[in-house]
Amino acid sequence: MGKGIVYLVGAGPGDPKLITVRGLECLASSDVVVYDRLASPLLLRYVKPNTEKIYVGKLPDRHTMKQEEINQLLVDLALQGKRVTRLKGGDPTIFGRVGEEAGLLRQHGIEFEIVPGITSAIAVPAYAGIPVTHREIASSLSIITGHESPEKLDKSIHWDKVTNATGTLIFLMGVAKIGYIAEQLIRHGKSPDTPVALVRWGTMVEQETLVGTLETIEEQVKRANFQPPAVIVVGEVVRQRESLQWFERKPLFGTRILVTRAREQASGLVKQIEELGGEPVEFPVIETRAPSGPAARESIKAALEAAETYRWLIFTSVNGVNYFFRHLQTYGIDIRRFHAARIAAVGPKTAEALAERGLRVEALPQTYQAEGLIELLADELKPGERALLPRGNLARDVLIRELTSRGIDAVGIDVYETAIAEDQDELALWLLKEKAVHIVTFTSSSTVTNLFEVLRRQGVEKPAELLAGAEIACIGPLTARTAEEAGLKVTIQPEEATIASLIDAIVRRRADRRQEAEKKEDNKQ
Repeated sequence: MGKGIVYLVGAGPGDPKLITVRGLECLASSDVVVYDRLASPLLLRYVKPNTEKIYVGKLPDRHTMKQEEINQLLVDLALQGKRVTRLKGGDPTIFGRVGEEAGLLRQHGIEFEIVPGITSAIAVPAYAGIPVTHREIASSLSIITGHESPEKLDKSIHWDKVTNATGTLIFLMGVAKIGYIAEQLIRHGKSPDTPVALVRWGTMVEQETLVGTLETIEEQVKRANFQPPAVIVVGEVVRQRESLQWFERKPLFGTRILVTRAREQASGLVKQIEELGGEPVEFPVIETRAPSGPAARESIKAALEAAETYRWLIFTSVNGVNYFFRHLQTYGIDIRRFHAARIAAVGPKTAEALAERGLRVEALPQTYQAEGLIELLADELKPGERALLPRGNLARDVLIRELTSRGIDAVGIDVYETAIAEDQDELALWLLKEKAVHIVTFTSSSTVTNLFEVLRRQGVEKPAELLAGAEIACIGPLTARTAEEAGLKVTIQPEEATIASLIDAIVRRRADRRQEAEKKEDNKQ
């Protein structure tokens, strides 16, 4: 068996989208991923199925694995012929000890590649609105470790030279030593009024920024109980934050949102959450698929073969549209055979899906549910007409029942099935247990019932209690009713049952919560 290869990859400062393209390629091709605390666990979603994941992270009070053991682990894995990605927070060459890891690999004749990453030294200040250099303020910077004890700091840092060597000083891993660092900088020539910023968990949903001066910062850190990890910025560039803040001003900044809808449908919601500064956590609890039973397939085929007999084609979901056209292709049926049918849709997204295929919807209700469509079509329906309703197996029977009562021959066919998604993300469950999810979104009743079932299968005896710490956002009244019947308190519900309206409602809710928090803070002062 030949030797493998080790990729020493910089994961960036925390936001998973800040990893490099090359870093993603290494992740996707590896057999094993060795990662630590500062590398976003969301990046593990890019690995192949069955990839081995080994956590070697360090916490402030303990080390999961010593550096020497990590070095040897990489060697052992590569000697087994495996492709290994060593995922490290930030850039591996900046206090990442990549030299030690690469050195031991070279000693054993193991091929390796160093993949640079965006260092937290520049990215974290940028996300706090602080450029580390500025043409009129600072044309140079120093990156300094602040993690050592005062004695070691004095040996590794020449304070008399560092203090005024560059316009901006960046200290990594120095929160616990902030008092000593400030004291040394003042002693060696920095003004006590020099601005200082500490940015905790920068680029992530938990980002928190504390601004002071060298004279005041230690007391501020103690008063705020400001904990690591954080990047420390010392210099006049800190004042730029007053006008250059951008990340923390986004409407959904600081908000982690669980998305439960099917993965193939979630992209639009996920993208909007990201653009508004939130962090979407995908936890799809439903998946759709074509009916597999021979009786179901025969029923679909027979209904489509009668294309010329329908006066109405009524669609209630985007999935219904997509699977309807899949079945047309499967059975070789030309859409033009439905020339006698008028087309109706329950919601705008369903209408858009039809428009993408060159079909114009003639009827679209103001309230995006079956009852609204029946009300809209009341004067258009004629007894004796036939209507075809391509839908899912869990669809409500309201439309069929109401159409039948009006003398319509309503033919409902289950063109797709909705089932519980099997491939679940352990990270999402961990975040729920840690009460780190702020909002849980439901876009259908089935997402509610399936989430509860998935949680039970994963050992959660009381799902409603697990979700109690998060706000519940439901797309419409039917979904909200299902959630409330399951024991959840719904606090977010849009006026219209659309994804766009759901996002708007979430943004308004978060704005209200921020105002409430600000008022409480003002009252304390």
